[in-house]
Amino acid sequence: MKDMRACILVPTYNNGRTLANVLKGIEAVGEKEVFVVDDGSTDATAGILDGFGHLRILRHEKNRGKGAALRTGFDAAHREGFDYAITIDSDGQHDPFDIVRLRRAVDVNPGAMIMGVRDMSGQDVPGKSSFGNRFSNFWFRVETGWRLQDTQTGFRAYPLKPVCAMRAWTTRFEYEIESIVRLAWKGIPFVQVPVSVRYDMEDRVSHFRPGPDFLRISLLNSVLVTLAFLWHWPKQLFTGGRLWRELKAEAIRPEESSWKKSVSIGFGLFMGILPIWGFQLLVAIPLAFFLKLNRVLVVAAANISIPPMIPFIVFGSYLSGAPFMANDRVQVHDPTDL
Repeated sequence: MKDMRACILVPTYNNGRTLANVLKGIEAVGEKEVFVVDDGSTDATAGILDGFGHLRILRHEKNRGKGAALRTGFDAAHREGFDYAITIDSDGQHDPFDIVRLRRAVDVNPGAMIMGVRDMSGQDVPGKSSFGNRFSNFWFRVETGWRLQDTQTGFRAYPLKPVCAMRAWTTRFEYEIESIVRLAWKGIPFVQVPVSVRYDMEDRVSHFRPGPDFLRISLLNSVLVTLAFLWHWPKQLFTGGRLWRELKAEAIRPEESSWKKSVSIGFGLFMGILPIWGFQLLVAIPLAFFLKLNRVLVVAAANISIPPMIPFIVFGSYLSGAPFMANDRVQVHDPTDL
C-alpha cells in the first residue's frame, strides 16, 4: 500500500493575534511541509509569516474568501505531489496536536475524507454555532445520505486528487459544504475523528458573518438539494438504495411519539400551502429544527405544493370550504358548453 504524503494547509485572513501560536503548535508536532495562504490580510500577518523560514507562503492580493484560499493551497500542494492536505484554521480554535490524529486516520483510511469532529456540547460553544452545525448536518444528510456529526469543521484532511478535479461554484465559507457534498456524490468515504475545540479565547477573531454567509449557505443548499432530487437520489435508488433506507429510518423513528409525527406532518402541510412559493423549505427547515420536529416528515409533507398536487389542493379546498358557504354551490360546467 502506498504511503499517503500529507501536508498542512493554513488559510488565514487578518488573524495576526493567533496565527503565530498556531504555526508554533504545528512546528511542535514536527510538521515541516506547511502551506499558508494569506488571503489578502491587512494586519500584521505578512510580518508574522516572514518570521517562519520553512513555510510555503501563497498570497492573494485581495481577500477572495476562505474557499478560494483553500483551492489555491490544494492546487499548489497537488502540483508538488502531495496526496492529502490537512487543513487547520488560523483563529486558534483547533489544537495543532490533533494533527497527529488526522494523520493516523489518513494512514489507516487512504483515499477517505477525514473530518475532525469538534465537541459542540461545551459551555463555551456559542449557541448560534451549535445550531448552525446541526442545521448544516441535516442538509448534508438530505443531500448525500451520510450522517456526519460536524460538517462545519475546518479541521480536515482532504484527498487532493478528487478535490482538485472537482469543479466548485463557491469561494467563501460555503465552499467547505460544497466540497464535501461533491466528494460524497463521487463515492468518497468519510471518516470522523474527535478533536478538541476552544471558543473562549479573547484573541480569537471570526470572519463568519451570520447574515450574508448564512444566506449564501442556504442558497447553496437549495441548489444542492435540487440536484440531489434530480440526480443523486435517483442514482442511489438504482445502485443500492442506501439513501432511501436512511430517509425511511429517519422518518419512521420508533422512539418518536405518534403525536410528534402528526404535528410534523401537519406543520409540513401548512408550510407547503403557505403562499411563499420558492421559500417554503428555507423557512420550514429552520423552524423544524427550532421546534424539534421530524425534519424528514416536514420536508415530505411540505412538498404538497409541487405542481402535480395542485389539482388535489384545489379540489380539497373546494370540498372543505363548501360547508361554510351556506347553500351556495359553485357550479362547474363543461367548458364545451361555453
